[in-house]
Amino acid sequence: MKKILLASTSTIYGGTYLSYLKEELIHFFEDADEILFIPYARPSGISHDEYTERARTFFASIGKKVVGIHTFSNPKEAVNNAKAIFTGGGNTFLLVTKLYEQGLVEPLREAVNKGTPYMGTGAGSNIAGQSMQTTNDMPIIYPPSFQTLGIVPFNINPHYLDPDPNSKHKGETRETRINEFHVLNDTPVIGLREGSWLLIEKGKLSLRGGLTARIFEQGKKPYEWDAYLSSLFSKNK
Repeated sequence: MKKILLASTSTIYGGTYLSYLKEELIHFFEDADEILFIPYARPSGISHDEYTERARTFFASIGKKVVGIHTFSNPKEAVNNAKAIFTGGGNTFLLVTKLYEQGLVEPLREAVNKGTPYMGTGAGSNIAGQSMQTTNDMPIIYPPSFQTLGIVPFNINPHYLDPDPNSKHKGETRETRINEFHVLNDTPVIGLREGSWLLIEKGKLSLRGGLTARIFEQGKKPYEWDAYLSSLFSKNK
């Protein structure tokens, strides 16, 4: 049975890396003493080693070992043997490109579907959806496909921001862009606000962090309704 944690972000305002998720992660990774970290999204262009060290420092505080996938000569084998997997945030275009280059999309999907605990933040959450088409990221590289892991039956828009009626900005809001997506696509989208995360455990999906999520469906007005998430997930256990 799938065990998945998808967070909007790794760091909330005023906090340190993953600190707001610490208690949740102690429970989530309770059966894994080692976590395979995928640093391919490279936030702010940091190296794989730098990013892995950031994750390693945090997880050491809860007694977990972190190993970067980039240190393995056979990344597919690393995924197949992983006790748990964490994909960090950053640029989704870069992350997806690298996953395809390394032939990791299908192995990751199979591992999660077989029950390997999977955690994502930001871009790492984006790739859990049906596609990466609702990312906020700049297309700095051209991936072979926009199709991603498809381990949940919806797409995610991490770092979701509500329209500000007092803003002088005249560009598209997140809501506008997702509505544009639904002109051509029927995949539901969850706008996941900062400090929120989705947890899939024992066949149930819950929204955590004390906030509601913004739900977008083709042909409907966006709405707030976290109970909807469970009915969505029941279609694709």
